[in-house]
Amino acid sequence: MMKIAKMQNTVDSVQQEKGLGSLCDLPLPPELELEVEQEILEEIQKHSEIASSQYGINAFIIGLFLLLACSLQVVGVNEIDLKIFVTILMLIQVLWMLWYILRNSTKKSGQKEKDLHAGARWLRCGISFFALTTTAMDALKLGYFIGYRACMPLTEGVYPVAHFIHTLFQVYFLWFHSQDVIKSYKTLERFGLIHSVFTNLLLWASAVATESKHQLAEHMGRLSSLGFVNISVDEITPLCNCTTNVCHEFSKGIYYIYPFNIEYHILASAMLYVLWKNIGNHIKHHGSRKRFKLHGVAIGTILGLIVLAATIGAVFIYIVRIGRSKTSSESALTIYYWYSIIVLFAMSLASVFGLILYKLEKKPTYQAFSPSIKLDASLLVGAASASWITAWGAILALTFSGSRLIYTWFNLPYSVLVIIQKYVQNIFIIDYLYCENEHTDSITLDNIEIPIPILPSEAMVTENHTAIEAFPEEVKEEKDGNIFLNGNTMEKNFPDNNANNNSFENNINSNEKDKTQSAQRPDKATIHKIRDSPSFRKALLKNLTVFLFLCNVSLWIPPAFGCRPQYDNGLEALVYGFSPWIILVDIALPFSIFYRMHSVYSLFDVYCKI
Repeated sequence: MMKIAKMQNTVDSVQQEKGLGSLCDLPLPPELELEVEQEILEEIQKHSEIASSQYGINAFIIGLFLLLACSLQVVGVNEIDLKIFVTILMLIQVLWMLWYILRNSTKKSGQKEKDLHAGARWLRCGISFFALTTTAMDALKLGYFIGYRACMPLTEGVYPVAHFIHTLFQVYFLWFHSQDVIKSYKTLERFGLIHSVFTNLLLWASAVATESKHQLAEHMGRLSSLGFVNISVDEITPLCNCTTNVCHEFSKGIYYIYPFNIEYHILASAMLYVLWKNIGNHIKHHGSRKRFKLHGVAIGTILGLIVLAATIGAVFIYIVRIGRSKTSSESALTIYYWYSIIVLFAMSLASVFGLILYKLEKKPTYQAFSPSIKLDASLLVGAASASWITAWGAILALTFSGSRLIYTWFNLPYSVLVIIQKYVQNIFIIDYLYCENEHTDSITLDNIEIPIPILPSEAMVTENHTAIEAFPEEVKEEKDGNIFLNGNTMEKNFPDNNANNNSFENNINSNEKDKTQSAQRPDKATIHKIRDSPSFRKALLKNLTVFLFLCNVSLWIPPAFGCRPQYDNGLEALVYGFSPWIILVDIALPFSIFYRMHSVYSLFDVYCKI
């Protein structure tokens, strides 16, 4: 029978060699079938990711060219065309989000896999606040349109209504679905999410351009108070009278809310991008719930609140005094520069100390990262680069202009510290974003189980002696007199076979007592670890993190509410030309504002990991 089986196998192998096409007809094992299906799915996902990204980039380019044409006042293109295009994009996104929400609500199982690093509660609360201010801005725009409805196109009224609906749906979508790891309908979801990402980026760019027009009109007048050449820029107003008599107040309110609107759209685009990157992923590390406890951070909180109070005072002085006269403008700039130099220097020192303490901790890093962690690190560096551009521009302008004005030279240490502070803070935050959240517990004798025989016999004593010899020397060489595991002390620790029951019970009680005492009094290695315990370092790191948290909140306030020395200084505009420098600052400042807010969120994450 064995020979017949071998012959049959030989015949089968020969047939397979002769007809290779017959291999395709043979059924594959289940493992190979799954492997082939997985490769096909990965290939489809790769193609859909490339196709969706190209679609989003092209839609964004169309919007940018329309925006540029409106800014340059190209013949045949006006702001109405841009708003119609953006309104269509917003409505498409709303329809897609409505379909996604309804589909997930009807699914029985729901979305099972989540990425806990994405869409943290802190981040969702932040975007909800920015969305609330954005809806207020839409209401002011609608009120402005109603006042001038006699001479304004209908698009000016439809746009804020569409933006209001878009904001409500998007906040709901991000609040309940920002942590989803999408596993079905992947191609459609990729196109819908990338469409949402670039729609928000286009809305952000449009808000930046609109705010720049307002900034241009205001800062031209301020330069005259410093003795620079005044270039008047007239702001376009409707040709009819306002019917509500509050149109000017509406326009002024819109201007103050624009910084919040800019933050809202860039934050929404970042959260949507993480969703897009998570499609089809297998999250190896889901993260853990953040535990936020304010304990032992009084010093960092007090110092941070002092900086916050000083910020409010500096902003008030700046807004009140800038542009009033040459003397008052110079004093306002001088006060602002001195305030910023002190705060940036303190933040730089705090970041350096934080890095030193981080290196002493020797925390392990993740082997596999969530897309949200990678995006956080990329956004910190990308947003900081905008401030580095303006800072280096100011340094070169001071170097080659030969200015003799005292207040302009305060811009030199200010610009240098902007570069250093963001550089060091980025390293500190990113190191902690990539480190593991869990701490390894110190080794104590509670973790070491020592076998104690209930019925001692010669055989059992021999087995225990063999097992004890396997322990390391530091465990054997216990000096407290609680546990003696050396072979020379075996007779002392274990009673012989002729011991009576009472002495045996006493020995068990003494062993249990010794075990309790040994847990309270650790050995030499444990004592050394306790002396080097990170409790003090943790407390210091928490205080530094809270201080940096409040300082970043403080430094977000001045540029968001009108303190912009890059405009008011005037020196860089003379060196580089007024229009190029204003365009550069208009692009860089929103990123600088976003950097502070993103640093606040990242430092909150760092605090929870310490």
